Amino acid sequence: MKLPPGKIPIDILRNTVFKNLGVNRAEVILGSTAGVDGAVLDIGGKSVIVSMDPITGSVERIGFEAVNVNANDVATFGVQPAFIFSCIMIPEGADSQMVKTISAQMGRAAIDLGIAIVGGHCESTPNLVNPIVVCCVMGLANKGEYITAAGARDGDCLILTKSAGIEGTAILATDREAQLSKVLSSETLQTAKDLYKQISIVKDAITAYQTGGVHAMHDPTEGGVLNGIHEMADAANLGVMVFEEKIVVASETREVCQYFKIDSLQLISSGALLIAVEPKAALGIIEMLKREGIFAAIIGEFNSDVEKRFFELKTGDTQALPRPVSDQLWTALSR
Repeated sequence: MKLPPGKIPIDILRNTVFKNLGVNRAEVILGSTAGVDGAVLDIGGKSVIVSMDPITGSVERIGFEAVNVNANDVATFGVQPAFIFSCIMIPEGADSQMVKTISAQMGRAAIDLGIAIVGGHCESTPNLVNPIVVCCVMGLANKGEYITAAGARDGDCLILTKSAGIEGTAILATDREAQLSKVLSSETLQTAKDLYKQISIVKDAITAYQTGGVHAMHDPTEGGVLNGIHEMADAANLGVMVFEEKIVVASETREVCQYFKIDSLQLISSGALLIAVEPKAALGIIEMLKREGIFAAIIGEFNSDVEKRFFELKTGDTQALPRPVSDQLWTALSR
């Protein structure tokens, strides 16, 4: 089977990757699980939240993204990210300036989030075309004081913060600026590039969690908002109804996606946050997020039947909730 770019399909994860996880240890409270982007280790009176991701589709701001995207995964547990390890791989023959640029980006991003970069590895890698940065982020919580992406419940409201396709829009506007400048106004292109400033969801997640009533959170990365919703439903073994009309897509994202002929709802969306919350708490969370300058809206509702995953279109028609095969970023970068 030839694999598509990006994340390995969920059936291969379950049937191959998750069957080769070494020994069982008592400290591992939550290990590798579909739809949950992190692990939980109980050590003494603390729960250690650990997550790891690579950045492979970005070039110009790869260091900035590596820190923020990984910090996001820890924050979805309702826990402040604290420590980061990094592995920086640059193409063989690249100038040392590349290492300096990536390291400086990571350092600034870590300071902004209150994270210590405590170790890792850096190398010049043969046969590599673009740089790759892999990070592992850790956060500390009092034992048991966290949630996971698998915690959604039947009847929970599904909230989305900000808008769809944030990270993908920023990557394309930055790495394909020369191409897009021929069809987009300079103002639109700059606004699209500035979406990088929205990539962190740490404030979104901590604000929502501390407000109360949150059962699960997940940041929709590869495969965009639609894949993120599927991953939450997979993890909780639930169905879901999603309303297209309620999902905000920024005008800049629409224009970029229109040019590349891609779907904004299947475009990598770091910067947005999916929140499963008990219905009576939903409006209060939206209000608290608003006070922090973060837009949020209810876009759907979870149900108990895993087979009932529906998508109500703006036309009023209802169809099965699309499950992305690969992120639309890879489609755009191939054009």
